[in-house]
Amino acid sequence: MKLATYLFKRLQQLGVDSMHGVPGDFNLTLLDYVEPAGLRWVGSANELNAGYAADAYARVKGIGAIVTTFGVGELSAINAIAGAFAERAPVVHIVGIPSRPMQDARINVHHTFKDGNFSRFAEAQALFTVAQARLWDPRTSADQIDECLRQCLHHSRPVYIEVPVDMVHAQIPDERLEQPLQLVSHEPTKSQDRLISKILDKIHSAKKPIIMMDGESRGIGIVQDVQDFSKATGWPTYVAGFAKGLLDETQPNFHGIYKAKFGEPEAEAFFKDADLILCFGPHFSTTNSFATTAIPNPATTISFSHNETVFQGELIRDSPAKYVVPKLLRAVDLSKAKAVYTTYPSLPRDTLLPLSEVPADAPLAQDRLWKLVGNFLRPGDILMAETGTSAYGSRIIPLPKHAQYFSCVTWLSIGYMLPAAQGAAMATEELIKASKLDSEVKNPRTILFIGDGSFQMTTQELATIVRHNLNVIVVLVNNDGYTVERCIHGKDETYNGISHWNYLKAPALFGASDDSYTATARTYGELQKVFGDEKLTDGQGLRMVEIFLDRDDAPPGPLFDYMEVQKAGNGILFEKEEEN
Repeated sequence: MKLATYLFKRLQQLGVDSMHGVPGDFNLTLLDYVEPAGLRWVGSANELNAGYAADAYARVKGIGAIVTTFGVGELSAINAIAGAFAERAPVVHIVGIPSRPMQDARINVHHTFKDGNFSRFAEAQALFTVAQARLWDPRTSADQIDECLRQCLHHSRPVYIEVPVDMVHAQIPDERLEQPLQLVSHEPTKSQDRLISKILDKIHSAKKPIIMMDGESRGIGIVQDVQDFSKATGWPTYVAGFAKGLLDETQPNFHGIYKAKFGEPEAEAFFKDADLILCFGPHFSTTNSFATTAIPNPATTISFSHNETVFQGELIRDSPAKYVVPKLLRAVDLSKAKAVYTTYPSLPRDTLLPLSEVPADAPLAQDRLWKLVGNFLRPGDILMAETGTSAYGSRIIPLPKHAQYFSCVTWLSIGYMLPAAQGAAMATEELIKASKLDSEVKNPRTILFIGDGSFQMTTQELATIVRHNLNVIVVLVNNDGYTVERCIHGKDETYNGISHWNYLKAPALFGASDDSYTATARTYGELQKVFGDEKLTDGQGLRMVEIFLDRDDAPPGPLFDYMEVQKAGNGILFEKEEEN
């Protein structure tokens, strides 16, 4: 078979059914093989959007892929690839590059610096990928492809594959596809068994244990293990923001995101008094740990990462969580674990606010909006919240069963969420067709809350959503510019302002039918009417709602505190911190 067929078929075996990307002259012949291999060609507005979409697609389905062209195309996508690396999304970046004879002759071709150097773009990509392959020899190309894909899945991070134009049609033995890709295996060691024994001793002697899960658990592949352990023990369970939506939030022992000093005092005191905290998949960036305040006490914490365990401050290498966690949790004496909390502690949980309890004529505001939004969600929905007030506000929404949640974590590239909504919705559509969703899930929707500033970054991807008739609801938060930046600095500066758009005309501009659902809400009464409209709740395709909030209004938590500093003196946040 042709090399291109082998590459795309291998990706299909791993779960990729849609290929994101943008055509360019060095990848055109490569793209000829996408649809014949059984994949759907998505076709994005630009490479950056395609990368964002492939990232979210990967988080839903386990792996995603993007095809770009040499130089200008791949560099356009590199910001998205870097974000996937930072937040562990397994994305395969395939780049069509000039032919081998053209490179050998150092021809001053377009998309270069006209100096005969064809390697500098690959050198840049290597900084943001865990494995790279330059397919130069048909005899070794299949091995290179398989190794790249193996590393992508093992690390849950992007990889980079270069395909020269004249290699697209190279012959690969057909029988290779008959053998499933062999993933990285693990060989147990005695030191790992000793570690598990030590951890079991801590678990069985704990008097005030806590379970805490973070978002790297998804890439490691231990989410279901943690869910089963939480349910079996009944121990109080918290998540970091990166892990919201990974566990069943309807369980009585689930207490939402641990916010430390920015949350409930009872939760912070409970963490300080805990004698054991089992932390799974930690990802402690400042933006995922409430400025490091939510990082649990090392003296009482055992954390499980991709390839190491930290046992109460002691780093133990070569103890991968994918192996250690399942074996550990199977060995726990559940009779002892269940007996720990004879009286369950009184700890707060996230709650909804009925719309009937809010004055209908009151203007929408951050302090109550997000507790109301949860009433609109149903099992299986994907709630997506763009970097900014949407991300910080939505963290308190209790999710229904089987719902998922995407929000800002570490990379914080504004504009990410709109293309990501396309990727997540497309992945969900494929899971529905393959009957891989729970039977309780009916007509799941991808619901995006995005600020007006972020929307202007990547709005073209509405066209891709419309083109593929994806089940997406976009709620545009119009707060007159970059409120999240105003919280940090320059509350009244012009650089935090944006152009005023007629946002609800965007669906029509990008190809939606004239009867596509659009609506506006400025008050709680208007919001209730919109959320109760069946055309919105049970419609198909793109629907869009614009809601209005005050430009200086921030949700409770860090952004609110930062804005109060700005209102008090209109100074730079960091200068205020230094003065204190």
